[in-house]
Amino acid sequence: MDHSAQAHGIIPAYLLARLAQSGRFTKAADAARQTLLAGRPQFRARLNLSIDEHGDLVAELTDAPNRTISDAGGTETLPGAVVRTEDDGPVDDASVNQAFDGLGATFELLLSAFQRNSLDGLGAPLNATVHYGTDYDNAFWDGERMVFGDGDGEVFRGFTGSVTVIGHELAHGVIQHTANLEYQGQPGALNESIADVFGALTEQYAEGQAADQASWLIGAGIFTDEVQGVALRSMIEPGTAYDDDELGKDPQPAHMSDFVRTTEDNGGVHVNSGIPNRAFALAARALGGNAWERAGTVWYRALSDGLSPTATFREFADATVDAASREYGEEVTAAVRDAWTTVGVLDAEGNRRTG
Repeated sequence: MDHSAQAHGIIPAYLLARLAQSGRFTKAADAARQTLLAGRPQFRARLNLSIDEHGDLVAELTDAPNRTISDAGGTETLPGAVVRTEDDGPVDDASVNQAFDGLGATFELLLSAFQRNSLDGLGAPLNATVHYGTDYDNAFWDGERMVFGDGDGEVFRGFTGSVTVIGHELAHGVIQHTANLEYQGQPGALNESIADVFGALTEQYAEGQAADQASWLIGAGIFTDEVQGVALRSMIEPGTAYDDDELGKDPQPAHMSDFVRTTEDNGGVHVNSGIPNRAFALAARALGGNAWERAGTVWYRALSDGLSPTATFREFADATVDAASREYGEEVTAAVRDAWTTVGVLDAEGNRRTG
């Protein structure tokens, strides 16, 4: 089992550690402890048929997802037994169908918005395993597949029901095949933030939501009703997603003045990601319309056009400003620059801060 991949789980280790000490959620506390100990361990096309203005049948070959869903059956053995492939219809297991649909939604966003054929741009298959472990409180990308736990049922529901979770975790595969950002400190927080951007865009694209209609929540619905919280993170208002007596308060900062310096969480990758998250949400809202069309394209170009694996917030902000200027001109560039200024990464003149 690849324990190094554990940091990429959707549930941060600090939240699981807090839950593991809970006296109120006894089942969830045991599940969190088990989850912390467990760690984590071909090309297709589709034929679209239409009728042209002359009444003739037109056949168009386009890229298509190649999905395989497996079932670990409550074990921690991957990949598990294959239970649904691209050629199969829905099955009786809701988790299988949700995973299948979520993988498809992410594929459609990547292809339609960014002309990217799957995670590697070359049509890589999309694989997932459901029912991983017993009461496993996480979902993660292990470098080859998505893996979903079922949650403990007391604090966390199953993770396949959240499209933002699926989009987020698969985005780690996109990042792996582009900038391959280090999973530590600011590059790691950018890794988490960009994954959140893709997670939010996957949901918005699937729902047809404009930037001003979207909730900008990551993991909405994965908490049970016992928890005082709406999601794991809020991109538009970091630090407000949950505030529970047992789980504590959402620790994400919204501004560089509150940047958290810590040796935990790989240097705060799940915490400090709130700062670039807010920058993206602010830029998308300022531009209006669909977030994937301009803001999303700028972020994607910045990620995929030579970004360093050790990029800091400042370096990524510069890359997005440059991408906006190349792709769209001053209106979009100004919105991107203003967003980074609002969160304190750039100064009032839109320059990089020093110190």
